[in-house]
Amino acid sequence: MHCGMCESHVNDLFRKAVPLKKVQSSHLKNQTTLIGEGPYEEETIRKALDGSGYQVGKITIEAYQKKGLFSFFKK
Repeated sequence: MHCGMCESHVNDLFRKAVPLKKVQSSHLKNQTTLIGEGPYEEETIRKALDGSGYQVGKITIEAYQKKGLFSFFKK
């Protein structure tokens, strides 16, 4: 990714391929964060960018934890 338009394009590709709660891309960090209730397969994530000119690098999958209204009080 090189600019904000690239970020938007990548976000749209992932939204169309995978049901997500939130997608956030950063061309400065060269990363995209996908947040959802999954489970997601790496192959599905990689196929979302096929033919777009973008490449998927390292994939890290973590469990989604729903946060409540007062979750910032919990430590």
